Amino acid sequence: MTGVLIVVGALVALMILAFRGWSILVLTPFLALAAVILTGDGPILASYTQVFMRAAGEFVINLFPVFLLGALFGKIMDASGAASALAQRIAAALGPERAILAVVVCCAVMTYGGISLFVVTFAVYPIAATLFRAADVNKRLIPAAIVLGSFTFTMTALPGTPAVQNAIPMPVFGTTPFAAPILSLLASAIMLGVGYWLLSRRQRAYGPGYGPYEDAPAADAADLPSWIVGAIPLGLVLIVNLLFTFAVIPRLDTAFLAEPRWGGTSIASVRGLWSIIVAMTVATFALIVLVFPRINGRISSLFEQGARDALVPMFTVASLVGFGAVISGLSAFATIKSGIVALGGDSTLLTAALSTGLLAGVTGSSSGGLAAAMSALGDTFREAALADGVPMDLMHRVTAMTSGVTHFLPHNGAFISLVAICGLTPKETYRDAALMGLVTPFVALLFVILVGTTIGTF
Repeated sequence: MTGVLIVVGALVALMILAFRGWSILVLTPFLALAAVILTGDGPILASYTQVFMRAAGEFVINLFPVFLLGALFGKIMDASGAASALAQRIAAALGPERAILAVVVCCAVMTYGGISLFVVTFAVYPIAATLFRAADVNKRLIPAAIVLGSFTFTMTALPGTPAVQNAIPMPVFGTTPFAAPILSLLASAIMLGVGYWLLSRRQRAYGPGYGPYEDAPAADAADLPSWIVGAIPLGLVLIVNLLFTFAVIPRLDTAFLAEPRWGGTSIASVRGLWSIIVAMTVATFALIVLVFPRINGRISSLFEQGARDALVPMFTVASLVGFGAVISGLSAFATIKSGIVALGGDSTLLTAALSTGLLAGVTGSSSGGLAAAMSALGDTFREAALADGVPMDLMHRVTAMTSGVTHFLPHNGAFISLVAICGLTPKETYRDAALMGLVTPFVALLFVILVGTTIGTF
């Protein structure tokens, strides 16, 4: 029992200290090794070099291209003005009277196209502020609208999304970015529909009035490229992803992957990752060609900045994976896992959701919690699914969607950054944002688990 308390204490300490601004890169090895020392369950240095670092390294090996290409693509979209141009076009098409919907759609289009939510926030916020002021909508709802468009269905549910949360389960379950497409589309529609309905209710509750806030000015449309320049690369991400997943890669002779030289794997384990890599590469080069006159002379510096932008989030998530590997190797964790399995009962889906949700909630990170869950329990999930006849596509979608629910607690780093960019405080905005980041994904997740349990995937 003491060991269980130590493990729980390490998890709680990670949540509290991360919320207070401590670096995950420092916290994870320190707390993991502290748990090893206090439980006396294993050699300290071996736990660090052979478990923590090995697990973190494997994560980097598997998903480094996704982080790097996403950061490069987002940096060029931002620096060239293509992201702002596309956002302004969408907002103009929907009109100021649909300010909330315009912000949601802007964020959804860009995040589904592979642009990181941080770049999306910087690009959309000035436009959102202008639209909300013109429509007399309270500014406190801007973060909630951005959360609905960026943190929910385009992050974990919409088929084919290049978000890292959609990539992490692929090697474990042998799935593709389009896992459970019809069910995923229905879940996405639920999130969008419920979220927009809740936002509309909150707008009526606030009443008219933008509030006494200062805003960042929107970019001058005269200084921006055509919105088509931003739309073409986003479309390429989806089209190339689809083609390589279902047409190109299945026609390749990939029997060589079974050889030790190539990792002794199969095409099922890498098909999804290959598709995302090719799609993001093609889109990035197409974008460079389209905006070359605007970034000529800055390409090398943008590549360097983009690469740097990829490092911190990638190693942060990798460190959480290492933390999960050390913790899951402790004897006390077996007791915790048994308790979670007991809570899930006979449902493999519910057990996977509870486990992933716990780690995502503790870390305050959807990608970090999901990666830690896959590292610590991925094999267990897969074996249980095989034994119970649960489709791997369904396991992929449930674990991905669960990570997008419980991560949205007050210590979520992305939310804290979002409200800072918007010039607001968590206290002013968390209630409304949580309706989007917690309630709407939870409703959709319940739907997926219920349908998946009774009907299966489709």
